[in-house]
Amino acid sequence: MIQQLGLIGCGLIGGSVALALKAAGTVRHVVGYSPSPTTTERARALGVIDTAAESALRAISGADVVLIAVPVAATERTFKTIRELLPPGVLVMDVGSTKRDVVDAARRVLRERVTQFVPAHPIAGKELSGVEHADALLFQGKRAILTPLPQTDATLLTKAEAIWRACGAEVRRMTPEAHDDAFAAVSHLPHLIAFAYFASILQQKEADEFLALAGPGFRDFTRIAASDPAIWRDILVSNREQVLAQSTRFRGALDVLERTMRDTQGEALEALISGVSQARSHWRLNKR
Repeated sequence: MIQQLGLIGCGLIGGSVALALKAAGTVRHVVGYSPSPTTTERARALGVIDTAAESALRAISGADVVLIAVPVAATERTFKTIRELLPPGVLVMDVGSTKRDVVDAARRVLRERVTQFVPAHPIAGKELSGVEHADALLFQGKRAILTPLPQTDATLLTKAEAIWRACGAEVRRMTPEAHDDAFAAVSHLPHLIAFAYFASILQQKEADEFLALAGPGFRDFTRIAASDPAIWRDILVSNREQVLAQSTRFRGALDVLERTMRDTQGEALEALISGVSQARSHWRLNKR
């Protein structure tokens, strides 16, 4: 049982964690803070938090678990804000989509308190952001990746795993490096491609006509292009080396398909597509 959750960042993910823990009967009281007082009050009105805090420090006062649910670029600043008043033994987690930079920031700022930090990344979300879209069921059947440091307190790591399981998630551990490499391939690059592809449509004078004719395939392919711009700016910048490496691989695969099309090698093109089609048909969400 979490006696008091200190929530810094009352958006989609932070709000969904609070609601999931409440639904599971795992938390007694949630104190929340967001830089926008309007957001904090909205979270309270929706029942996401029980008490609205005026600052991040007020949010962690009396908490036995602190969840930092802010954009990746704001994580280090948040560590600096709370470090001096962070009590020993309090579990601190983040929910950022990149982990190497967050871990580096934790080492720099938290110093000896870094043992209390368990980096986390729940693999769940929506293209719609904001606390009004928070959902207690958001993590059901999803994965939560934890990237503990060698010096992470074992008891707090176990507590972090229990929290995510209470939210309905399957927990997996990875190193920060392995995490960022993997999600550059399966999350960050797809978003970059979706942004670029939709931009290429908008740049054409017939864009309105094309979009009016688009069907379910277009809708499904471009859904993530509607994701929060500030969040994805931070992710793409912080994990740029890995994303750019994956982008190079993608360009190579695209070049092969384009070259085969230009040479009108129909059978070869079909063979390339067939191999990909079969592999995709065997893929299942959250399965190896």
